[in-house]
Amino acid sequence: MANILVFINTPTTQPGKAQRELLTLAHRLGEPVVVFGAPATDETVAAIGSLGAGAVYAPSTSLDATLIAGEAALVAGVARTVEAAAVLLPNTADGKEIAARVGIKLSSGVITDAVDVADDLTVTKSVLAGGYTVSARATHGTPVITVKPNSVEPAEATATSPALTNVEVTDAGPAATVASTEDKPASGRPALQDARIVVSGGRGLDGDFTPVEELADALGAAVGASRAATDAGWIEHSYQVGQTGKTVSPQLYICAGISGAIQHKAGMQTSQVIVAVNSDEDAPIFEIADFGIVGDVRTVLPQAAAEIKRRQG
Repeated sequence: MANILVFINTPTTQPGKAQRELLTLAHRLGEPVVVFGAPATDETVAAIGSLGAGAVYAPSTSLDATLIAGEAALVAGVARTVEAAAVLLPNTADGKEIAARVGIKLSSGVITDAVDVADDLTVTKSVLAGGYTVSARATHGTPVITVKPNSVEPAEATATSPALTNVEVTDAGPAATVASTEDKPASGRPALQDARIVVSGGRGLDGDFTPVEELADALGAAVGASRAATDAGWIEHSYQVGQTGKTVSPQLYICAGISGAIQHKAGMQTSQVIVAVNSDEDAPIFEIADFGIVGDVRTVLPQAAAEIKRRQG
């Protein structure tokens, strides 16, 4: 059975949904081999073994000083060692950059924005700002593929006891140096790109994201935003969904006060169910919405949040 290399940036004793999705896809294609982007412990190896990983590789020391360059060198080296048939990475900004560097090191084709991978390693992906779905296949080397979150339903796997191999990374090449780091305050909400439900707000909120945050908390959802909202300074740019922001594909996407410009659609139109709330009945967002509500978001969202809380008891 072919080895499928899965990159997981941060080892954890409780692997997240996106990590479980990658392992599920790897199981479907072959034998999952995991490479961590940071040193592993017995606990993190056991946790990934519970998801059926056949083997685990990790750097012997922290790669923080080499940033993406060290991680790319690590992934490429392990891919050669295990003779990987394919390399799967998360479809994050870091994941895409690592994929590009790995592709160069392996002289391999790189495919991003994948939503599915067939047994013959043909990739289904969205293109042209999410307007079309196409099939693509790497024609040279080991396919390096970044997979969008919420594209694969995580499945149970037989637990294993994978062996840990520590790897010394020596060929990272020139890299930036981290001058300082600062912890981001925890919000208690799921990560935007991993969330099953996302509530996003736009210009129609007129600067007040309280209705979006209250509805998101009632649903256990992540908070997103349009570029207009982040550019106005109403919310941090890390919340931006769209062509120049993050790409999400949740089971439910609620967009409140967002007109639906093509740049925003590019980041969310692969969502399974889209609910739009906008006071303009001619807003472009209604063209792709499964359900549309014409009304003031500052009235509709609090009503929805109150009803959800009432039903929750």
